[in-house]
Amino acid sequence: MTELNPELVLLALAPVFLACIGWEMWYWRRHGRDDIYSLRDVVSNATLALMHQISDAVFLLLFIVTAYQWTYDHGLKLVSSGALSILLLFLLQDFLYYWFHRASHRIRWMWASHVTHHSSERLNLSTAFRQSLTYPVSGMWLFWLPMAWVGFTPNEVILIVGLNLAYQFFVHTQAIPKLGWLEYVINTPSIHRVHHAQNPQYIDRNYAGVLSIWDRLFGTYVEEIEPCRFGITKPMPTHNPLTLTFHEWRDMFRDAWREKDLRYLWKPPEWRAGD
Repeated sequence: MTELNPELVLLALAPVFLACIGWEMWYWRRHGRDDIYSLRDVVSNATLALMHQISDAVFLLLFIVTAYQWTYDHGLKLVSSGALSILLLFLLQDFLYYWFHRASHRIRWMWASHVTHHSSERLNLSTAFRQSLTYPVSGMWLFWLPMAWVGFTPNEVILIVGLNLAYQFFVHTQAIPKLGWLEYVINTPSIHRVHHAQNPQYIDRNYAGVLSIWDRLFGTYVEEIEPCRFGITKPMPTHNPLTLTFHEWRDMFRDAWREKDLRYLWKPPEWRAGD
């Protein structure tokens, strides 16, 4: 397999992503919904995406690919080539993504990165670009090590992660309604709208990447019923990409220092000493 990484996969699909954003902007303007998009929000999302891509590329070159290669070289080599191995790669990565995503909401060290993605009070296709450059620091790449351990090459691991993230671009929209029986199998815009909502019954639900079966199996699925209010419970009224990237890291370390309690680093985001 040729050298591929998530950045190249996503960059190759960039024209498709941009065309879809353009269509969605036209669609909402035609329907008189100028509140779905704002220029400042889109520019902020694009800036965060660029920062994220640069950070991922640097960390991949510095050590992540090496870590995957070492794990593969010393792993079990259980996987053979063929259609079955491709299916296994897809299922294993999507399963691991579910747990990465769930951990990103329940471990504050990881939420410090992921909160950037949830900080907008708008939801549209450009929101998919709203990512943090600190994901390598919070440990996203660690969740894919089991794939290399069982015998998938670093290129295969990195490629399937990129394809999974590419799919998720298309669920960041309010323009598509519920999709009936498909919602029992795959992540849809309706399912993901719930995930981005701050309504009390929707918080920390629907962690699916591609398949929605994991949420149903592990008790985190909630159907979209009440209209979603997007954003986080502690609003961030800024479009400054540096503030959006680092505000939760700042607050987390400040809490740990003030209380002299390192549990603030791994407890859930809402946890406070004495709870």
